[in-house]
Amino acid sequence: MLKLITSSSSRIHHHRFPSAAAVTALRPVAESSSPLLRVLNSLGGLGRRNGNSVGRLFFCSGSGSGDGSDQAVDAEVKSTESGAPDEAQAKASSAIVSTYPRPEDYLTVLALPLPHRPLFPGFYMPIYVKDPKLLAALQESRERQAPYAGAFLLKDDPGADPSIVSGSETEKSVYDLKGKELFNRLHEVGTLAQISSIHGEQVILIGHRRLRITEMVSEDPLTVKVDHLKDKPYNKDDDLIKATSFEVISTLRDVLKTSSLWRDHVQTYTKHIGDFTYPKLADFGAAISGANKLQCQEVLEELDVYKRLKLTLELVKKEMEISKIQESIAKAIEEKISGEQRRYLLNEQLKAIKKELGLETDDKTALTSKFRERIEPKREKCPPHVLQVIDEELTKLQLLEASSSEFSVTRNYLDWLTALPWGEYSDENFDVTRAQGILDEDHYGLTDVKERILEFIAVGKLRGTSQGKIICLSGPPGVGKTSIGRSIARALNRKFFRFSVGGLADVAEIKGHRRTYIGAMPGKMVQCLKNVGTANPLVLIDEIDKLGRGHAGDPASALLELLDPEQNANFLDHYLDVPIDLSKVLFVCTANVVEMIPNPLLDRMEVVAIAGYITDEKMHIARDYLEKSTREACGIKPEQVEVTDAALLSLIENYCREAGVRNLQKHIEKIYRKIALQLVRKGETKATVASVQSVEAKRVEEDNVESHPDPNQKESSMVADSSNPEQMSEPYNEVDKEQTDLPVDQSESPENLLTDVKEGSDEDKEIETTTIEKVLVDKSNIADYVGKPVFHAERIYDQTPIGVVMGLAWTAMGGSTLYIETTLVEEGDGKGALNLTGQLGDVMKESAQIAHTVARRILLEKEPENRFFANSKLHLHVPAGATPKDGPSAGCTMTTSLLSLAMKKPVKKDLAMTGEVTLTGKILPIGGVKEKTIAARRSEVKTIVFPSANRRDFDELAPNVKEGLDVHFVDDFMQIFDLAFDDDNSQHSEKSVSL
Repeated sequence: MLKLITSSSSRIHHHRFPSAAAVTALRPVAESSSPLLRVLNSLGGLGRRNGNSVGRLFFCSGSGSGDGSDQAVDAEVKSTESGAPDEAQAKASSAIVSTYPRPEDYLTVLALPLPHRPLFPGFYMPIYVKDPKLLAALQESRERQAPYAGAFLLKDDPGADPSIVSGSETEKSVYDLKGKELFNRLHEVGTLAQISSIHGEQVILIGHRRLRITEMVSEDPLTVKVDHLKDKPYNKDDDLIKATSFEVISTLRDVLKTSSLWRDHVQTYTKHIGDFTYPKLADFGAAISGANKLQCQEVLEELDVYKRLKLTLELVKKEMEISKIQESIAKAIEEKISGEQRRYLLNEQLKAIKKELGLETDDKTALTSKFRERIEPKREKCPPHVLQVIDEELTKLQLLEASSSEFSVTRNYLDWLTALPWGEYSDENFDVTRAQGILDEDHYGLTDVKERILEFIAVGKLRGTSQGKIICLSGPPGVGKTSIGRSIARALNRKFFRFSVGGLADVAEIKGHRRTYIGAMPGKMVQCLKNVGTANPLVLIDEIDKLGRGHAGDPASALLELLDPEQNANFLDHYLDVPIDLSKVLFVCTANVVEMIPNPLLDRMEVVAIAGYITDEKMHIARDYLEKSTREACGIKPEQVEVTDAALLSLIENYCREAGVRNLQKHIEKIYRKIALQLVRKGETKATVASVQSVEAKRVEEDNVESHPDPNQKESSMVADSSNPEQMSEPYNEVDKEQTDLPVDQSESPENLLTDVKEGSDEDKEIETTTIEKVLVDKSNIADYVGKPVFHAERIYDQTPIGVVMGLAWTAMGGSTLYIETTLVEEGDGKGALNLTGQLGDVMKESAQIAHTVARRILLEKEPENRFFANSKLHLHVPAGATPKDGPSAGCTMTTSLLSLAMKKPVKKDLAMTGEVTLTGKILPIGGVKEKTIAARRSEVKTIVFPSANRRDFDELAPNVKEGLDVHFVDDFMQIFDLAFDDDNSQHSEKSVSL
């Protein structure tokens, strides 16, 4: 092959690599002597900048064949003997050192593992050696003028995915391998590498020739015997080899046009490789390509030159495709960036042109104009102090730079100031009749709330204007406190805004942040006014009894100014810092437990209690509101479903006893969802059966036309086919066992059936629309839709035995009956005692002790000789031991129970009582009269005993609640004694009085 003409002074990476090419450089060679040389020279000339360009790969003297390496050694010897200058020797200190014997004489070498890529002859590679023994052995070899070792690619770990393991983990695993394990992980074919230099743990290797491992000599450090490999003989004039090599060169030239890194590689290679042969061309292409290590190892192991060239051609072709993709990506990104820059420049030019022509103002002028236009319609109604602040801020905005932080703060501040509805009020409705209709349309019952709203409207009509009020709706969950607020707003023709303060622990949510904070915002009330656009909305503050308190202050105290009619006319938000008039705002608050509201805040509210709904009210709500809305939401028509009153009553009494109707709504929705599924399944079944019959009829008609059978046989066969609908609908009947018989006339004649088929799809649609069946939900099948009953009858005894009395209790579910049971444990002189069970609270335990004392006193008065309490150990229990109980209103019931046991007399049938008893026998008032009355009606109690002080509460109840009850109001226990143990009453003949 031809030799490249290079300068003897060429250097790379500040190292001098003398080679056979350098030695023969004195003999000029004609450029036109070979086409291959011209191509390679053109490759070397592409992008050539200077002789000192440094790339990823560097190259040593011509090696890879025995002749080339001999020339390299001889050249180095001649250079040394001729007495090179000291400066040249210093520059060549790290170059290949001439040694005796020759490199091919090394048959035992140290084995160096390469984790990432194999080392090709003519290239250098830096590696890191962590093993101290191996590093010392390499240093020793270099000092002995035998700086050669074997570099072998490391095989992948069989148990690991090479595409997942990171580089650091790979290096770590290489360092951990020693001896036999490392030997088994090495590829057989590697490269004889010269140790160019050692800097700490970094060792720089330069590849010379191919090696093959034959056996292991020692383990620590790993030393192996090797055979030196030579390329198989080839004909350099072979046209196939020439064509393949020229294709490799052509592909490399195309890649060089797009990759400057490859140009540097070729430039360095053409200067220092020496003789350019076909094997070196294959090694060059594989070494600088981005192929993975296994593909490169395949090229290294291939000794057939033609096959090696083909493998290299595949790699450089792939590299060419990657370069094209890279070029297209770069071009797309460049076009995008340039397009954006061009668009930006054009927009800036357009702005400048418009500003010159007066068609557009700058940002500050536009903002100022927008804010002035926004406040201009409100200027007459806006308070003077607010107008003054707005004008000052507008002037300040003009003086600020648009890029300053103060500019954005001022802009946001003006945005809020000008967006508020200063002096703008919605027209209120003063028509009491219309308001009454709206309230009744949305809610059933709630008489107290509706009456209070109508009073508010009446006062506003007489005054000609309305003032803001603070109303607090208290009651158990689900009674409609939140939803009634929206109805009130609609009745008053006011805008509605709701926000919840449950768990609120930051005062800034009410009063706003200071403008100096980043991300500062006004409080909820200012946000409310901006959203609704009027200064007299109805604001619903939900869950006011669940206010939190944290490090950011006490929101309950912040609400004092907001909810005080004397102060909210000048409500000051921290963000706006100007007074706002909230005196026209109607505040409606909701709470479950009034006692949880702080007293100063509660004092500013007008509390309207919503006790809950009785059974009759729940029936009306379920029938007129819940059922209707749920049916529409589920897409069910009224004629498809019928829910009986008995089913609704069973649902209310056995599943939904709570005071509200939220749980009732959930159960009704559950019923209608199951009905919807049932209707859909039935509809799919009927549609499928109709289509099957239609296809069957068409098939029969075709058979009739083709064969013309006897009419009698035709009729009998068609009847047989169409008379077994059960078989056709069998899988659908298994899906829905409650499905009724299919609405298909099984006895119609074949003539009619064929007529139906001829009428086509219109008849099918008519069949589908006329087969709607009504689903009936009754008390008998309500459990199929909502499951087993949750509540059972509270009444345990039809006739209470001795020592048992029915009491009335208030619960979160609205009210319940409660039995007090007393029994005798043992008798004996001086054994009088009282044990209490039933998870009673402290107040109830004290009531039991008081009842025991009062019962002993009354028994001593009535039967002086009866020593029952002094000599009897008693046990008083309140059933449902898992339910905590507390309160003083069971005092009279406990006293009656103890006296019943002592006197061995049962109390009157269908009697229930409630009231707190004192040591002197006085009966004190209690709470929850409505709930306790409803509980008594639910348990079919006819006679009720209330304290006299609760007569007014009972009189306020609706007539349907009081109907059929015999109610006695007492203020002393002796009245209860006479009522419960009267001989006439014990015969259970007293007639109930309807109140």
